[in-house]
Amino acid sequence: MLKLVRATNADIAEISEFLSIADLTLSGLDSPNVHLWISRDETTGRIFATTGYESSEDGQHALIRSVAVAPELRGGGIGLDLAEFAMQRAVEAGAKQAWLFSRRSGPFWQKAGFSSAHTDDLALALASTHQVQLFAETGQLGREVAWSKLL
Repeated sequence: MLKLVRATNADIAEISEFLSIADLTLSGLDSPNVHLWISRDETTGRIFATTGYESSEDGQHALIRSVAVAPELRGGGIGLDLAEFAMQRAVEAGAKQAWLFSRRSGPFWQKAGFSSAHTDDLALALASTHQVQLFAETGQLGREVAWSKLL
């Protein structure tokens, strides 16, 4: 069973390093609107899985982010468990719809119940999030692929 604990500010540097290896967005990880959980190897203490979400201003939308599994553990269902965990926490916080960006992992997110969505719709629903703001500022928003799921 995967043991996830709420990340603290003391974990952010290590989470950033882990997510950069997975080529995931690091923007705003220390923001109060970004909710992160980690799982550590009991022997080594190193992070091997992360998950989280960022809330919209009204709390109705959640941007699923930072779902990552150490490369040597991929393919065993941990990623789907992480995605489900983040969505459940978002629902508990009042979210009605989950969104995410993914250019490479569409089939994975479809297994988790997501459907293709318009990037503009995601950007509108989650305009205040760090990831949307970063992607808009850098021009990356137009190159992204959006996904959505009613919760």
